Amino acid sequence: MPSSTSSSRRLTASDRPGVAQPVPVRDVPEHRWGLLLVIALLLAVGLTGTWEWHWRHYGVVASMRDDAELWARQRRRIDNGDGNATVLIGASRTFFDVQLPVWERLSGKRPIQLALVGTSPLFALDDLADDPNFKGRILMGVAPDVFFSGYEYRGTFLRFFQKESPSQRVGKWLSMHLVEPQLAFYDPDFALFTVIRRQDWPQRSGLKGGLQVRKLSLSAADRQSYMWSKVENDSEYRALTRRIWAQDFNPPAPTPAELIDKEKTLYLQIARATAAIARLRARGVPVIIVREPSTGEYLKFETSNFPRAKAWDVLIARTGAPGIYFEDYPALRSGYELPEWSHMTRASAERYTVELYRIMERDFPPADGSRW
Repeated sequence: MPSSTSSSRRLTASDRPGVAQPVPVRDVPEHRWGLLLVIALLLAVGLTGTWEWHWRHYGVVASMRDDAELWARQRRRIDNGDGNATVLIGASRTFFDVQLPVWERLSGKRPIQLALVGTSPLFALDDLADDPNFKGRILMGVAPDVFFSGYEYRGTFLRFFQKESPSQRVGKWLSMHLVEPQLAFYDPDFALFTVIRRQDWPQRSGLKGGLQVRKLSLSAADRQSYMWSKVENDSEYRALTRRIWAQDFNPPAPTPAELIDKEKTLYLQIARATAAIARLRARGVPVIIVREPSTGEYLKFETSNFPRAKAWDVLIARTGAPGIYFEDYPALRSGYELPEWSHMTRASAERYTVELYRIMERDFPPADGSRW
């Protein structure tokens, strides 16, 4: 008697192992495929156009994406003949506030912008100190909360530069020439899923929320950057940016262990800077350290958490590098507009660049007779 898992019929040739089975024929429904393709294309163009129109109406303009590829293009200039240039490193204040066209007008040569938002410059300082091709000059900006905490939000950009593939270079070139100058929504801040995540969704119990940093600047191909006018002119957007910064201004009281770790980290960053500047000095590379302006609640936070006597003064004493602290110079101390307490408007940044450069040339000219 046949079992429940077998068939009583006799095997045919087609059932035997090694014999090819006939391929079943699938019925393909008849559709007007050309028309469907046209409809799909029109739908894609329509949705993309609507998304672009929405962000243009919001005030967004197309600019370069300041990503790892764009940073790597500027870092590569040092190895491709610009080893004697002035290089700017620091966090977002150096990135926003030092205007490359103004600097070029004053010195005759455009600097290389390697500052990164939200990122301590020490990874870049170490890299330049170890690069024999670099024989220029360094301006290192110090934002106390980023620098002395050792926070390296974008420190991985250096590894990307070291391992960047030819296809990645070509992809960035195509993006810079065909996409980024044309589409405002292409900025990561306006990606669909980024926008969705930013909505005021209910938070699960115990899950840490908080506002994420929003778009603040516009950039060109050589990373010349300045504040997006919306931060300056839109009071609601400016207030949002201030709320984002203020999230960090009143943290819970630290434990004794946390205080010890914070102090240890501060001195480790100073020691790291001291060692790198010593290597640069041995090669004749001048370094100047600049504490850029901040105002309002941000300045209060920095003054409280990173007192000048325990942070900045120790950094200058240990490194032996010349330092410019904005509060020491009337030309840097007042008359600037910082809408969200931390970064200058474009007009203020242009004036600041002039005043900063004049102080550097007057008080700290490079020993080799070159210009900053």
